[in-house]
Amino acid sequence: MAISKELLDILACPKCKGPLRLTPAGDGLDCDACRLRYEIRDDIPILLIEEAKPLDAAK
Repeated sequence: MAISKELLDILACPKCKGPLRLTPAGDGLDCDACRLRYEIRDDIPILLIEEAKPLDAAK
């Protein structure tokens, strides 16, 4: 089960409060402003700043 459009519309980056974008593979949420990727595990977004990975390292 993927993240629903409704949930994606209300989720925000916990660091900058900006919008999050679902990765093409559907395994994470990217914040372009902070350049961070928040992982999705078992269909649950892990929105902890300390668990986020830099976008450059996530590729």
